[in-house]
Parts: sequence; structure tokens; C-alpha cells
Amino acid sequence: MSKINLTIDHIQVSVDKGATILEAAKKLNIKIPTLCYHEDLCVAGNCRVCVVEQMGSDRLVPSCATPASEGMEILTNSLKVRNARKSVIELLVSEHRAECTRCYKNGVCELQHLSSEYLIGEDGLIDLVALKNYTIDYFSPSIIKDDSKCIRCQRCVRSCDQLQNIGALSVAYKGEKMKIASFFEKPMYEVVCTNCGQCVNRCPTGALIERNYIDEVWSAINNPQKHLVVQTAPAVRIALGEALGMESGNIVTGRMVAALRRLGFDSVLDTDFTADLTIIEEGNELLQRLKGALVDKDPEVKLPMTTSCSPGWIKYIEHMYPQLLPNVSTAKSPQQMFGALVKTYYANKIKVDPEDIVSVSIMPCTAKKYEANRPEMHSSGYKDVDLVLTTRELARMIEQAGIDFKALENEEFDSFMGVSSGAAVIFGATGGVMEAALRTAYEIVTGREVPFDGLNITPVRGMDEVKEAAIKIENPLPEWSFLDGVELKTCVAHGLANAKKVMDSVVNGKAQYHFIEIMACPGGCLGGGGQPIPTNMEIRKRRTEAIYREDEGMPIRKSHENPEVVKLYEEFLKKPLGHKSHELLHTTYTPRNRY
Repeated sequence: MSKINLTIDHIQVSVDKGATILEAAKKLNIKIPTLCYHEDLCVAGNCRVCVVEQMGSDRLVPSCATPASEGMEILTNSLKVRNARKSVIELLVSEHRAECTRCYKNGVCELQHLSSEYLIGEDGLIDLVALKNYTIDYFSPSIIKDDSKCIRCQRCVRSCDQLQNIGALSVAYKGEKMKIASFFEKPMYEVVCTNCGQCVNRCPTGALIERNYIDEVWSAINNPQKHLVVQTAPAVRIALGEALGMESGNIVTGRMVAALRRLGFDSVLDTDFTADLTIIEEGNELLQRLKGALVDKDPEVKLPMTTSCSPGWIKYIEHMYPQLLPNVSTAKSPQQMFGALVKTYYANKIKVDPEDIVSVSIMPCTAKKYEANRPEMHSSGYKDVDLVLTTRELARMIEQAGIDFKALENEEFDSFMGVSSGAAVIFGATGGVMEAALRTAYEIVTGREVPFDGLNITPVRGMDEVKEAAIKIENPLPEWSFLDGVELKTCVAHGLANAKKVMDSVVNGKAQYHFIEIMACPGGCLGGGGQPIPTNMEIRKRRTEAIYREDEGMPIRKSHENPEVVKLYEEFLKKPLGHKSHELLHTTYTPRNRY
């Protein structure tokens, strides 16, 4: 690729043709402030905070949207540039309800940071907030939308459209009345919103935040009548450190467990335990469907089967492809399986009334808050999961408690429902559920390990939008002889825009898959809407590498070899897909309208 040579602040730099001024400045470690720009999204160039001076031009240019050209001379910090940026920031602040000390994003708000950096004080422009009729949408159990804090950068609109292909948010009206609105300005709870939180992850202010339940958890912790059980998802342990001052890509499992004990939880358990359980149930369901389709020729058996552990994906398919709901595995997500078992099997084991148990989950996902509130998630006779916190909320609680996270010694999960395999850990990455399922299903059918190096099924790994892999089954055990010679075809997609590509191919009859994994968020759960901010491709890659390192270091790397899961079946569930399993671990779905 040809190179472009230019100077920025009198320093020469060479970049690839097509690179922007902003990208060229980054190469020199020159920071240009941005608000509407985000690495994951297309360029909008509408906030003008990133303007720079191009010598020979009488107009300032947006660095995020202006390609570098040969011989260009750029100034990023001239008086003209600083005055223009300050004016833009003052205008944004004048229309922003600046209650910073009471805002959930206090300290991590990009507008607040720029206001401080450019010394925007009381002598700024007239406060226009009181002149506008703002609304705050509190109806969703997952996301709060506060129009009074919106700077109309449209990051949320682009996230919902480009990454997720949903369009739950769009630009409405023009001029001074312009706003970011949902369909007919209905509450987020009532429109086609999957609660994925990708808009929250990219919002630079407090206009979109997760619905937080920190006070409710503190209240439960301080109630001596309650027995608090906490479960932690696999993607939390490789991102929590980021929210507490550590570099991305650090595995903090042991410190996380120690912190949860110090917070006051009575039992610190692992969602990975039920991730292993999910693989047993889902893997056997896939094999049962293959038998029904290939041997029994049952027209009621639907293939391909899709995964069911991503609640954002479930809400999406309920709205967009309700005719394909029979293709979705009936297995609950690991979070919900765990909640159902906590108030049945676990409660009986420790001899505590389920009514006195408060089941809390720490998730990388805002959609998990919605999932826990679905009416069908009461199979234990109680609400299976009482409260869901994001990774960010847990970090906030650790800070509130005055815990020096970096100084904590590593501790282990409680042994009961706290043991898991490496297969469960990789649930946090795109392709992880598929890889875990194949490790178990292939061994069930053949009695041998999957024919990949060290159990690493690399074709389903990585950040490609859609990944395909096939495993040929040869010399199966006698009971699975009907699968001899069958090439098991699988597909993995992450981000709902990519899910649409896959599901359209299924609807059109162009895809001949047996098993499909869909994760609603880019990168899988490690890129979830409740993970630490900022997020970008590089951060998600480092989190992915950490997840696979965790898997490599586990003594058990196959779900069906988890001794506690084996014991659970012996003592309680009896067998996969049995009566008790269907009662507690499987669910139904609800066809929904698009509008």
C-alpha cells in the first residue's frame, strides 16, 4: 500500500493511504479529543471536538473524517483550535444536565473529562437544560435512557444499527429539537431492543447507563436473615481488573473471589459450573435432534440447532425470526440454570429455606438483567436469580468497600458448585460454547477426544464475523453408529448484524449447518454491554487471549469430566434431558412482534 507523508505539530509522519489525520496523530502519540468518534463504528464527524488546523486552509477540519494527504501540515493545539474546541464543549455542556456528582458516570464521563481539561466553568454559556422538556426512561430492567444528558453524538445509533442491525434508536426531529429516540418514543422496554448494552458501552456520557442494583445487593448483604449466594460469569474474571486500574488481559479470578468474600457474600460460586452443565444438556439435545432427523426422520425435529445462552440473541430471534424459535436449544443459560439449582439442590444441601436465599449473579451483560426477570425463570418455585450486577457494578462495590483489589491474595471458589472446566471458561469468548460442546459431544459419540491439537478447536476461534468448521465422525460407538461418516457442520457468529447474515442463510435454505452458536455482543460475552469501558477490538483481543490462557491452565478441560457435575446427576438430576432437568434446566420462548 502506498504511503502518505505529512507533518503534525511540526513532526513528520508516514501513514498508509486512506488513513485519517486522527490516525496519523495517534501514530505520533498525539492525543486529539473526540466524542462522536469510536474505533468500532463508522466515522460521523458531527461533534467537531476533534478539529485541527490545516495550514493553507481558512477552515478547521475534523481530524476523524479528513484523510491525510501528501505534504499536509497540521496543527492540533494552535490557539485557533483550542478556542474552537472550547466553544464546542461549552455548547454541549449548556444543553447537558450537569449534575456530575450525582451521575452514575461521574469520573468516567468523556464530556466531564473534556470540560475539566478545557476549564469550562460557571462563566460559560447560558444553561439551556431548564428550557427543554427532557424525559428519563426507567422502565427497562436493563438500561436507563436519560435524554437530559445526551450530547447527540449518535454513537448509540450507530452501535445499534451497525453492530447489531436492530435500529432500536434513531435520530428524530431537526435543529434544536433533534434528539435520539426509540420507535414512536416508546420506552426501551416496549420496542425491539435486545438489552445488549452495546449502546451503553459506547455512550460518552450518562445518557445511557445500565440499571444498577448495587443498593439492593448491599441491603441483602446486611440482612442477617438472608443467605447470599453469588455466581460469577467467565468473562468477568478477565475484565474486572480493567475497571480497577489494571491493564486489559489480566486474569483476576483469585482476587475476584477474595473480594466477593470481603464484600460479605456467604457463598462464592462459579457460573462456570453450570456452563459445564449447559454443555451436557445442550450437547445431548443436539445428539437427540440428530438421531430424530437422521434415524427417525421426524419432521418435527428442527435443525440446525442454535445455542441459547445469550439473552440478547434470544430476544433478537424472538422478534426477528420467531418462525425459527423451534431451532433454538431449550437449555437455559448458565446463569438461569445456576439460579434454579441454588434454590433447589443447593438449598437442600445446606439446609436453608430457599425463601431466605438471595441469588446474585455477576455478569458481563446488561441483557442478563432482563433475562432474570423473564416470567418463565421461576422454575425453582421462586425467582431463580434475584439480582444481576454487571462487571462495572461489582468494581463499584469493591471501591465502595475500600478494598485494595491489587493487594488481595488469590482465593478459590467454594468447592460446592464452584468447580468447573476449561471448557466452561471459554464460554466468555465467541466460539467458546461451540468449542466446549464439540469437546464433549465428539467424545460421547466416539469415545475419543476431538481430533485437534490439545483440545484447541482453532477454526471456531478468533474475531472473524462468521466462522465455519466441520468435524467428520468416524468409527463412532455402536449406539451412535448412525453418525458414522457424518460431517458435523457448525457455524459461529458474534454481534447481531452477523447473526442476521447467518439466520437469513438458514431461512433461504442456503446454509446446511447442524449446530450454530450466536453471541449477541462483538467478541462474545467478553465484549458484553456490562464490561469495563472503553472497549475496542484490541481490548477484546487481549481479553480473548486471557480466556484461552485460563482454559490451558485448568486441570479439567472437558465439561463432562467435571466431578461436581457428575455428582449432581448422580444425586439429583439422574440423567441429561431427564424429568428433573426439563423441569429446572430447560425453558420456552416467546414469539414477539417487530414493533
